Amino acid sequence: MNIFSKIFSSSKKAKNRRQFTFIFLLIAFSILINLDSRYNILTEKINTSINLSLPKITERNFRLGLDLLGGTHLVYEANTDNIPEADKTSAVEGARDVIERRVNFFGVSEPLVQTSKSGNKDRIIVELAGIKDVNKAIESIGETPLLEFKEQGNKTKELTAEEKNTIKEYNQNAKKSAEIVLQKIKDGAHFNELAEKYSQDEATKKAGGDMGWITEISHPDIIKTILNLKETNSIANEFHETPIGLELYKLINSRAKKNPFNANIEEKQVLGSHILICHNDSENCKSGISKDEAYAKIKEIKKQATPENFNILAQKHSTEPGAVNTEGRLGWLTKGQILKPFEDTIFNNQKVGTISYIVETKFGYHLILKEDEKNITEYNVAKILIRTMNKESLLGATNSWKNTELTGKYLKQASVQFNYTDNSPEVMLEFDKDGSKIFADISERNIGKQVAIFLDGYPISAPVVNQKITGGQAVISGNFDIKEANLLTQRLNAGALPVPINLVNQKTIGASLGEESVARSLRAGIIGLILVIIFMVLFYRLPGIIAVFSLLVYGSLMLAIFKLWPITLTLSGLAGFILSIGMAVDANILIFERLKEELKNASPLGIAIEDGFKRAWPSIRDGNISTLITCFLLIQFTTSIVKGFALTLSLGVIVSMFSAVIITKNLLILVSTLRIGNNKWLWIKNKNN
Repeated sequence: MNIFSKIFSSSKKAKNRRQFTFIFLLIAFSILINLDSRYNILTEKINTSINLSLPKITERNFRLGLDLLGGTHLVYEANTDNIPEADKTSAVEGARDVIERRVNFFGVSEPLVQTSKSGNKDRIIVELAGIKDVNKAIESIGETPLLEFKEQGNKTKELTAEEKNTIKEYNQNAKKSAEIVLQKIKDGAHFNELAEKYSQDEATKKAGGDMGWITEISHPDIIKTILNLKETNSIANEFHETPIGLELYKLINSRAKKNPFNANIEEKQVLGSHILICHNDSENCKSGISKDEAYAKIKEIKKQATPENFNILAQKHSTEPGAVNTEGRLGWLTKGQILKPFEDTIFNNQKVGTISYIVETKFGYHLILKEDEKNITEYNVAKILIRTMNKESLLGATNSWKNTELTGKYLKQASVQFNYTDNSPEVMLEFDKDGSKIFADISERNIGKQVAIFLDGYPISAPVVNQKITGGQAVISGNFDIKEANLLTQRLNAGALPVPINLVNQKTIGASLGEESVARSLRAGIIGLILVIIFMVLFYRLPGIIAVFSLLVYGSLMLAIFKLWPITLTLSGLAGFILSIGMAVDANILIFERLKEELKNASPLGIAIEDGFKRAWPSIRDGNISTLITCFLLIQFTTSIVKGFALTLSLGVIVSMFSAVIITKNLLILVSTLRIGNNKWLWIKNKNN
């Protein structure tokens, strides 16, 4: 009889084997989920050392609520003045969806994003748990761009001689003001005092021109300008011309950028290349090969690949558009620019100078070469702005364009591709089903005319439509380098807003349970668990030891469920979890007391175990069902705090029934068949012991 016939036999032994196999696999699975990060580190070491491709698992974190982590409460007001009345509700809902994508994108514990009305104003409320750097959170949401498609309206109004003279005089006065500021700086005047007096940037002038901490990613033009300022508190020697005016910069300080959620971790950029093999099931692929064929091909490439020949192999084999010219080079990458599996690999699981295991994304299979790594530097910059005037600022930047129905609300995704004629980077936009139809209608009625793409109110591309465009795809082309294209793609994927938003209210919520209280709670929980273990072992001996093991398995299963669901753990939820531990022990006590009664009646051990469970089951079942009914009512008719308690308690009750009736029972049956099971003293006390 082979192993499969033994397992799937209908005999009692075969049934026990199946149950033990199931229990073993369940325990192994829960441990794997709880130790996911350590498993991935071990897998990476094995893959690197002996050239294997062991799979990795998705790492998950526990989600903690506002009362445990603290956080911030933000209220944004949506400007729907230019939206038709019938479309306002959907536009605000679209903005809510985008903001939710945005906060999920930079990783927050169970964010809450919802809409509300305040009079005739539409508002979006954002609650972020665990945010330590509130300014970073506000900046991350506020960076979200406004994407609009516009068609030609009335012809642009030509400037009159008087208007041209107005612009000329205004700019001459602006230049004089800039010269006055520069002279005062040379004479020793303080930069912040000059900013408060002369700067026309309302957002910074009251702070002495202080812009806060910025990076090359968020403000590339400014950083490029101040890189010549090597020393802190140094000031540029001239004003720089920008689209809105003349700007003078002061470098206050610089530092390595920290992770907003863990100040001990410095944020990094990585320099990478990749080889992509796409297949028929992946997006935007025309290779014509199956998924299995693609996997076999990239596996063969991996055997040949070294850091030295990687880019040659990418040029030869990669199916990424433009790979012949780029050789798979991606440039410097930051978190948020690339797909999650790709990001997790190159940022978390890979050393500089190594080639990754095979990574699968929606575009196909990748090999990744991590060429270099560096910290992201952020700069504390102050500026003085002297505004200038041009035709657009006088007449309005969009006076010749009129809005269409197509906005960032309909954007499905953005990606970088390369122009096949000159290999210049482009940004491809893909719209959802509704957006595809709208885009087709716009292109049909504008054949031979321009359709402009506006980002944050500025036209970034205005191509001429040659024919009706179906398929829901558009391309933004321009004088991009790969870094600018990646940055634009990152911002658009993070969320293109259908309406502008303004922050009108901010409230920071402190954690109601500080680190010291958390530590004390954990210490109390550990002490309580130890006392329960001592009690079970002293009173029930060998069954007590089995119950302790079953209890540990119960805890592992519950923690895995908290990660997989995922459930937001609040203080009340933790209370429900701890209470369910007590109920899990209670079920074991009922079983063991029945077992003791059967043994005292001289029943054989195996029969005593079966009868003990049968007699205890009605009490366990009825008690737990009544608890579940109460939990159901609490979830349906109470507030969120009580709901958290009821949800974790109900889950704990269900899992505790499983651990008591399945795990404990099978372990007792197993031990009863061993030699140690023949020692009656280990099972029950008698008058002499």
